[in-house]
Formats: sequence, C-alpha cells, structure tokens
Amino acid sequence: MAIKPIKIIIWAAAGIVLALAIVIITGAAIARAWSRLPFPTEEAVKIEKTVPAGDPVKALEDKNHQLNAKMKALSPRGIYIMIDTAENRLRLMKDGKMLREAVVSCGSGSILQDPKGEKKWIFDTPRGEFSVSSKLINPTWIKPDWAFYEEGEPLPKDFNDRVDNDTLGDYALGFGNGYFIHGTLYTRLLGRNVTHGCVRVGDADLKEIYKDVPFGAKVYIY
Repeated sequence: MAIKPIKIIIWAAAGIVLALAIVIITGAAIARAWSRLPFPTEEAVKIEKTVPAGDPVKALEDKNHQLNAKMKALSPRGIYIMIDTAENRLRLMKDGKMLREAVVSCGSGSILQDPKGEKKWIFDTPRGEFSVSSKLINPTWIKPDWAFYEEGEPLPKDFNDRVDNDTLGDYALGFGNGYFIHGTLYTRLLGRNVTHGCVRVGDADLKEIYKDVPFGAKVYIY
C-alpha cells in the first residue's frame, strides 16, 4: 500500500525537529563542560611569563648562583667569633673560613638566689650577636655579690676583698653586660657547661684568639 505524500511530509518534519533538539541539547552540554575547564587565571599567565625561556637546567643554575651571591653578601666579613654553647666550642673565623677551634666552657644555666630571697641570678651565656668591646691583659675580676653567696660567705665590707687578679687568666675579651671570653684555672672542666655566663678558654687558645681578634669584631653566640 503506497504511503501518502502528506505522511511523508509529517515524518520528515518530525525528523528535522528531532535532529534540531539533539543538536541543541548536545551544544548545551558541551558549553557546560567547556565552562568548567581549568583555564589559566591572569595571575597564572603572569607567573608563566616570568619563567625563563630556554634551557631549564641553565635557568636553575643561574638562580642558584644568584641565591649563593645573596647569602655570601649577608655573611660576616673579616675576623669574627662563633660560639656553640651546646657543644662548648669556640670557632675563630675569617671571611667564612675557620682559623681556629677551641674547646671552651659556657654557662651552666643554674639559678642562685640570695639568702633573703631578694635577688636571683641565672648563670647562662647570652645568645645573639655581640661585638668585642674591650681587650684586657691580666684582667682583674671584681667579685659580685653572687660570688660570695655561692660560697656561703658574707658580703665583704672592704672593697679590696672583692678584687681577684687570678680567676680570669692572662687575657679577656669583653662583649658587653659584664660578660667576657677569658682564661680559666679549671682547665679540666673545659668542654662542660659550668660557668656563670662567661666563656672560659684554655691558655694556648686564648692567647692566639686575643692576638687575632680586633676591637669591634663580631661575636655570634648560639
């Protein structure tokens, strides 16, 4: 039985409508997926433009060279002292190179309180950056109150009883607030944290350190 022309026209129109619907739906899905793609932001584009072109290995080497130059510029120049209070080591340095290493004694960290409970002393070596502010030969120690309290002795009425010409050794380098790098009578204790805050050094090492370190030299204690 022959199909009437009117039915053919209806089926053709329906096919066209169905095809258009498929195209519209597919297009909308593609648009939604496209909108979710991680397109680079303006900041990302800026960063990408800053990445050196060419050989990436050469670019990294250049960057490393620049960082090393900056670090070198920040390093101390000339003669300076580094003191490791944990290992009890003093290192005499010049332009980043070690000239001498000495075993020393640093602060004990112990606490002493006077009998009346009015004063308290913490015997610790200060940390930080300092400078050599004085250089003394045959230094004299004026014994503070805690030196007498520690020995269980009464405070002297005569100032001369506070004068001690032996305890600090032959040389002393002051670095502020009454702290010194100085000699010691107790060489057997070198390498241990036993001092009242100063840094004790053996005679042979101290003589060379005193000779080489100028006024104003930096002292780094950590």
